Amino acid sequence: MRILVTGGAGFIGSRYVQRLLAADVNVTVLDKLTYAGNRANVPAHHERLAFVRGDVCDPRTVAEVVTDCDAIVHFAAESHVDRSVGSGEAFARTNAVGTQVVLEAAVAAGVQKVVHVSTDEVYGSIEEGSWSEDCPLLPNSPYSASKAGSDLIARAYRHTHGLDVSTTRCSNNYGPHQHPEKMIPRFVTNLIEGHPVPLYGDGGNTREWLHVEDHCGAIDLVLHRGRAGEIYNIGGHPLSNLELTERLVRLCGYETSMIQFVADRKGHDRRYSVDDTKIRDELGWAPSVPLAEGLAGTVAWYRSNAEWWIPAKRALRAPAA
Repeated sequence: MRILVTGGAGFIGSRYVQRLLAADVNVTVLDKLTYAGNRANVPAHHERLAFVRGDVCDPRTVAEVVTDCDAIVHFAAESHVDRSVGSGEAFARTNAVGTQVVLEAAVAAGVQKVVHVSTDEVYGSIEEGSWSEDCPLLPNSPYSASKAGSDLIARAYRHTHGLDVSTTRCSNNYGPHQHPEKMIPRFVTNLIEGHPVPLYGDGGNTREWLHVEDHCGAIDLVLHRGRAGEIYNIGGHPLSNLELTERLVRLCGYETSMIQFVADRKGHDRRYSVDDTKIRDELGWAPSVPLAEGLAGTVAWYRSNAEWWIPAKRALRAPAA
């Protein structure tokens, strides 16, 4: 069996690739290696790994890498909300058009199974309760709107072409190798460097936090046992941004005086919460990494791997050309 992993040099995709290689699966990675992709996240040389640098929006490239694959796990996406607020063009192109190109190639090549990896942000914001998979899509950022579009494209390819595609909608991921533009690695690396952390608004925005290894385990279950055309929510541990920040500050050995409240982001969703009963009941999934353990391990990894994140953080600070 050979599995194509798009975006396989990114944070979540690379952890999934490592999981597949450990299970003796043959893997092809397709990754454009944008700022968020890191070739060092996957082995430079491995007998069961083929790495192709390319764009999911390029039909010719995608058609070539799909030809000998039995399944596709589609991670490739632009995913940083703040960047989408600045400009949504790359998000619409990669997330919506890229998904269409991948699914079109899957149909043409007769691929047996596709898992489309999406996000809980497509649901919008919820004041109380939790979203089930049949809730309407009400995205509020250019990022989440582009992902909602990709979800609908996946649905259409199932109904029009009979493609065996399942969609996962996960909560916020964290763990080693996450790019330092995201909240947890940004705050942790700031603190390691002795800098304060910028917290949006009053810090009351609530998210669910899911360790990347738990997310990859859920995706693997959906790949092998998920039903065609179904959507699976993947939940995590709920925390307000302020509660999360306080935990990170303490783990890094500082007082809460290191928290610097800043003006809120445009269109900032207040609360996310998914009902993941379906994946628990149907596939037997449950998160295995306790939040306290996962956060402590993540902080420890960034402390020990400055050579990985310092170049990426310098690039974020550099002025645009």
